[in-house]
Amino acid sequence: MNLFRSVQAVTNASGDGHVDWAAVAEAAKASTPPGSIDLSADDRAGYAADVRDARSRLRSVGEVEFDLPRTVEVQNRHHWIDANVRTFERVMRPLETHGPEVLPGVTRVVNSGTMAFVLSFLGKNVLGQYDPLLLAEGDDDHSLYFVHPNIVRVADVLDVDYPRFRRWIAFHEVAHAAEFGAAPWLSEHLETRMERGLAALASGELDRDAFRDLDAAMTAVEGYAELLMDRAFDAEYADLRAKLDARRRGGGPVARLVRRLLGLGLKRRQYERGAAFFEAVADARGVAAASAVWDDPANLPTDEELDAPHLWLRRVQPANG
Repeated sequence: MNLFRSVQAVTNASGDGHVDWAAVAEAAKASTPPGSIDLSADDRAGYAADVRDARSRLRSVGEVEFDLPRTVEVQNRHHWIDANVRTFERVMRPLETHGPEVLPGVTRVVNSGTMAFVLSFLGKNVLGQYDPLLLAEGDDDHSLYFVHPNIVRVADVLDVDYPRFRRWIAFHEVAHAAEFGAAPWLSEHLETRMERGLAALASGELDRDAFRDLDAAMTAVEGYAELLMDRAFDAEYADLRAKLDARRRGGGPVARLVRRLLGLGLKRRQYERGAAFFEAVADARGVAAASAVWDDPANLPTDEELDAPHLWLRRVQPANG
């Protein structure tokens, strides 16, 4: 880790845009130890078995058909930063076309430094990621990443068995693959709402409907994954759930502040609210009934229905309601 090189990369930010993404990548990696991905034979076999078993169990329990993305990678933190710099650049592009023109060099340095800090913080904490490549052009396939150094570190910090913890993370990320595989329309649904919301922000407006729809859809995505992994995981998991929930809420004061600034408290709320919705649906009708959410975009729960699952059941499955 080289903080001086990180600061230097940011202060030397250049180009015509509001963010110098090459400087962001350099600064984020300079301030983040990459961690080792010198995997043992047992590790390699373990990741492969975890992903394969998760796919089989999730297909069976959720009664959903899906395939894994072609790209399944075990990464270090720098690999993850490189992949997500491209994602951040795509998402921020609408906002970069607008904004203050006063002191553009200063604005570029500040923005680049902010993005580098965000990616560095996330790179040190993300365990796994299903990347649907939102807003990507072309026919790029979705990707599945495991940030091995973070999985090893967090298993140690939480004092849980590392192979079991690695398997738990695999089930969670493959559950997201199940959602996007079962709902080919989901990526476009999220993209259109994201584009609408960002375009409005870039114009100095707030499209509340777009962000409300996006929040409801992401709450469904996070909640269904929680339900599916809990029902499909093939071992006791109560201790893992409790410790991971505490990790989402915890950390030191600086970490809690950063999570709040990054909106990670909202993500936790999506987990909890979505999980409560789908648990209620599954308890009432079974996991297959919950999986009907991916049959059609109209089946996504509304903001009101997320807090009243019986309304969703009455609307989506009236014959049984």
